[in-house]
Parts: sequence; C-alpha cells; structure tokens
Amino acid sequence: MKTVATILFFILLQASMAVHAQLNFENLIRSGPADAEKLVEAYANPLLYGFGLGMNSGWTNTAQALKPLHFDLRVIGTGSVVPSSKQTFDVSNIGLSPTLRPSDPSKVLSPTFTGDTRNNGPLMDLFDANNNKLISFELPRAVIKSIVPTPQLQLNMGLFANTEVMVRAAPKIRLGERFGSVSLLGFGIKHNFARDFFPKDSEKIPFDFSVLAGFNTVKYGRDLNLLPLDGMIPENDAQIADFSTQRVYAKFDNYLIQATLSKELSVFTPFVSLGYSISKAQIGLKGNYPIANSIKDEKIAYITYSDPFALKRTYLRTLRGDVGFQIKLPVLRLYGSYGFSGGYGMLSGGVGIGF
Repeated sequence: MKTVATILFFILLQASMAVHAQLNFENLIRSGPADAEKLVEAYANPLLYGFGLGMNSGWTNTAQALKPLHFDLRVIGTGSVVPSSKQTFDVSNIGLSPTLRPSDPSKVLSPTFTGDTRNNGPLMDLFDANNNKLISFELPRAVIKSIVPTPQLQLNMGLFANTEVMVRAAPKIRLGERFGSVSLLGFGIKHNFARDFFPKDSEKIPFDFSVLAGFNTVKYGRDLNLLPLDGMIPENDAQIADFSTQRVYAKFDNYLIQATLSKELSVFTPFVSLGYSISKAQIGLKGNYPIANSIKDEKIAYITYSDPFALKRTYLRTLRGDVGFQIKLPVLRLYGSYGFSGGYGMLSGGVGIGF
C-alpha cells in the first residue's frame, strides 16, 4: 500500500492521457495494506523510473555558459521510453498473500502503468481467513503505451564569467477536484571549466567542458473518496465511519550531477554528457480507509485504516549518458537529445528564446 499514492499522483499529473481510460485506482486499496503495496509497487515501477529520468533531463544542451546577464527561456519535453520487459508483471511472483489470488490461475500477467491501454489486468478475488470470498476487482490497464512524458519550463541566465544558473518553476496549479493540485520548483548551476584555461577574449576554443548540478522538486495533493461497497458493515463499533478527510500527498525530489563536452560549429553545437541521477519520494495517505476483512451476519465487514502510511524512499539512483545538439539562431534556440540509463531511453526536444 505504500506506493498507491504514487500511482494516483502520476495518473492525475498526466490527466490528459488518462481521462479516456475510466480507471479507478482507488480500488487497489481495497485489497488491504500489505497486498496493495505489492500490487502498486509492481504497477508503478516503470513509471517511477521513467519520471525520475525525465525530470533530470533537459537541463543543458551545451557545455557553453551564457555570458553574464544574458538569458534564455526554454520549453523542453522529454519522453522516457519504457522497455517491453517492464510493461507487464506477474501477479504470482510478487509475494501476494494467500487470501488474494487471480480468479483464473492461468491469467497472471497484468499491465504496468505503461503497456496495454485497452485491456484490464486479471480479475483478482479477495478472501477472508476462512476462505470466504469477500470482493473481486480487476487490476487496471496501462494508462500510456510506452513513453513516460515530462515537460520542463526553464529560465537560464549567465551569472558571471563561464557560469550559468537555471530556474524551473510552476506555481501551485489546481487542476480541479478530479485531478488535485501540482507545483514545481528547481534550480541548477553550470560552470564551463574549459574556458578557464583560455584568455577571456578568445572567441573560439577547441571544445567546451562543463559540470552541472541540478535539483527540482514536484509536489502533489488530491482528495480521495474511497467508501465502503454497497452492503458493507463495520467489523465492530470501534471502526471509524468518517471517510471525508481522505487525501493523497506526494513530494518528489530529483538530483543530477552531469559533465558535458561540446563543440561549437557555427550555429550548430553537438554535445555528449555523462551524469548521475537520484530521485527520492515522500508519499502518504491521510484519512480513514475501509478495507474488507470478514463475513459478519452474512454481510461483508470492513475494518478502518487511519493514515495508512507516510514514507520516504529513493526509487532512482543511476548513471545516465546523453548525446544531442543545440542550434543557436538569432533569438531562437532549438534543442534535441537522446539519453540512456538502465535499459530506458530518453528522447528530448525543445525550443527557446535567448538574448
């Protein structure tokens, strides 16, 4: 159950792709904390990895630094390509409890967040300790095919000789009751060390070499509405029956250290880079949640879990390589790159204006 919030976060953050799917991921919580944690972890894995790689992309497309007080404003989109091996998981291999099992033992493969967007996963049956069937639910289909998209809006400015700073920012945006709210803030700094070894008035040097450090954080929140199924009753009088304060919250921190080598060829500048990415998460659920537990008086009885989890975890720690280019025209800038890390590919492209 500890990463069910993660799934909700990304579904809502990328709402434009998920609206048509009519998916109800809140039902995953109905399987209880232990099994819901395993199901959502398996479902979320490629999404978490792809999102972390995407948020650490697009910081720079050249080792050159802007001149002092010069700036450019850029919009870049990154798509992290999820390998086919990460687009399904086997429900029989993730350690589910004996009380949760597929209705058809021959149907055990389920889509992750990326993969089959047309067909739901297997139907799962939840039983109590006496092997009484409580509820059934289908695991969700994928929301997107194979590419996890991440946008970046970034302002770069020359700070002093051979040094450039970057800012990524989006104020808290309320996406409506269905999608919650999201905000973004990030900072980066880059220094071109190659220029330190040449006279300041040198227009051309053999190559540029820079080191960049970047950080960005994404915050998300949304109210939930997970109620007991029709006909459910509380296990006993001690069970809380107020479910009005349910809320998911998440905070994702992404860090990047990256060395870049580039060569200016008139308006065209190719580059190669090697970096190290880290992405961390703070995720939690607030409020009370009804979970089917037993049969009582011929009815399904639930127990209530309050504030089921609050955790901190690191879900990405990996090397990455990138190759790409910048085209620098009067005022207009064009960017493109391809990155690779852990079997994933990252395609980035964007446009900017600079003065």
